[in-house]
Amino acid sequence: MRDSLTALLSAARKRLAVCGMALRLGVFLGLGVSLGVAFSLAGCQQGGPPSFQGYVEADLLFIGPDEAGRLVTLSVDEGVSVAKDAPLFAVDDPLQVAARDQAKASLLEARARLARLIEAQQRPEEIAILNAAEARVRAALQLAQSDLDRQQKLFASGNASRAALDNATALRDQNAAQLLETQRQINVAELGARDEDIEAARHAVSAAEAALAGAEERLTRRQVKAPAAGSIQQVYYRVGEMVPAGRPVVALLPPPNLKIRFFVPQAMLPRLDVGQTISVSCDGCADNLGAQISFLSRQAEYTPPVIYSQEERTKLVFMVEAKPSDPTKFRVGQPVTVTLREGARP
Repeated sequence: MRDSLTALLSAARKRLAVCGMALRLGVFLGLGVSLGVAFSLAGCQQGGPPSFQGYVEADLLFIGPDEAGRLVTLSVDEGVSVAKDAPLFAVDDPLQVAARDQAKASLLEARARLARLIEAQQRPEEIAILNAAEARVRAALQLAQSDLDRQQKLFASGNASRAALDNATALRDQNAAQLLETQRQINVAELGARDEDIEAARHAVSAAEAALAGAEERLTRRQVKAPAAGSIQQVYYRVGEMVPAGRPVVALLPPPNLKIRFFVPQAMLPRLDVGQTISVSCDGCADNLGAQISFLSRQAEYTPPVIYSQEERTKLVFMVEAKPSDPTKFRVGQPVTVTLREGARP
C-alpha cells in the first residue's frame, strides 16, 4: 500500500510540475491531504484527454444468520465463486425444529376445535341414545292414548269412574310432554355452535397457520443460501464457532457491485455526466476497458477552511464512481487510470 501511495504521489508531482503547481503539492502534503487529492491533481496535464488516478471499490454483501447459533456446516471458502441460491453455511436448528413442531400441534388442535363447532354439539352415539329415548316415549304415549280412549268409553257407559278417566288423561298428557322434550333435545344435539363461536375458531386456525409458516421460515433460514452470484471475499467464522445474530459469516461480492472510484477537480465537473462512458486502464489489464459513470458526488472532498480564493478553489475535488462494463477484469483495491473519452457524454 505504501509503495502504491508513493507511486501515485510521484505521478501527481510530475503532472503538477507540468502545470506549474509543484509548490502547491508541498502545501497539500503539509496539510495532511489524503490520497484523493493526489488522484484529482493527477488529472492536470497538457494535451490529450484528461486522465485521473483511481482505484477499484466494491459494495460487499455481508451475509449472516437472523438468529444466533453454532455454525455446523460451511460450504464455501475464500476466493471461490458461487451461483445464486448456492448453499453457503448452516447453523444448528434444534430450537427452530421444536418451535415448528409446536406450531404444527397447535394448528391441528385449532382445526379440531373448529370441526367440532361446525358439526353437531354431541357425538353420534349420544344422539342415538336420544333417538332411542324418543322411540320409548312415543310407545308409552301410544299406550297411554289407547288407555285413555278405553276409559272414555267405559266412563260414557257408566262402567268407569271419573277418577280413572282423569288418571288416563294425565298419563297421556305426561307422555306427550316427555316426547316433545326428547325431540327438542335431539334438535339441539344436532345443531352446530353459534356463528360467533365458529368465526372465532376460524380466526384461531388462521393464527395457528401463520405461526406455523413463521416457524418453518425461521427453520429454513438456518440454511443460508447466496442471494446473488459472486465470489466469496472473506470468511469470518468456522464450523463449531458461535455466531451472534446479525453477524456476517461470509462476505460476498457480486460482479455488478464492483465500481471504479476516482476524484476530479471542481473545474472538471461540467464535462462529466451520469451515464457517460470512460476508459479505464491498469497494470496488466486488457486494452479498451470501459466503464459508465454512475455517481457524481454533490459534496466536495478535502476542502480548505472558510474562504475559497481563486487559488484555493483548485484544491476542491469531487468523488466520481463508475460501473465497469466487464467487472471480471478488475480486483478490489486495484489502482487504475481513468481517461475521459471525447464526445462520450450521454
